Formats: sequence, structure tokens, C-alpha cells
Amino acid sequence: GVWDEFVSSIPHDAQLFGVEMGGIPLRKFKHPKRAIYLLGSEDMGLPSYAMDKCVDIVSVESVRRESYNVAVAGSIVMWDRVTKHDF
Repeated sequence: GVWDEFVSSIPHDAQLFGVEMGGIPLRKFKHPKRAIYLLGSEDMGLPSYAMDKCVDIVSVESVRRESYNVAVAGSIVMWDRVTKHDF
């Protein structure tokens, strides 16, 4: 299926990370040089079969909300990655 095709196409030196509540707080997360970030649906999150393939789960902390929508969460993760690395 589509998921199996995706997993088989991951570059050998890239690591897969899930972005989901309850993971390593983003402020403490060290981004690897090559990473793929998986974000789940807003209503259900990441399915367990996807989380099982991830090296780790990262969470985006929030002060006033339990979680962010997918676009905001992805943008925050990418901003964090860029600000922590010299590319």
C-alpha cells in the first residue's frame, strides 16, 4: 500500500520522527541532520503503525491549548529546526 511505499522510499540516512502529544518536548529535542517529520490528522493524530516506525516522538508544547492544528505544528517544528542548526 501507500504506507509501505513511503517507508521503503525513506533515504537510508534519514530518521523518521512523529510529531504528537506526549513526546519529547520540542525545546529539548536535538534535530538530526536528516529527518522526516510525520504529523497526524487533527482529529486522530498519528496511527500506531506510523508511530512504531518512528525513531522518537516529539511534542510541540503549548501554554493555552492542548495541541495545535497540523499546519501550525509543522511550521513550529520547521522553525525550531532552522533556528537550532547552521545550514
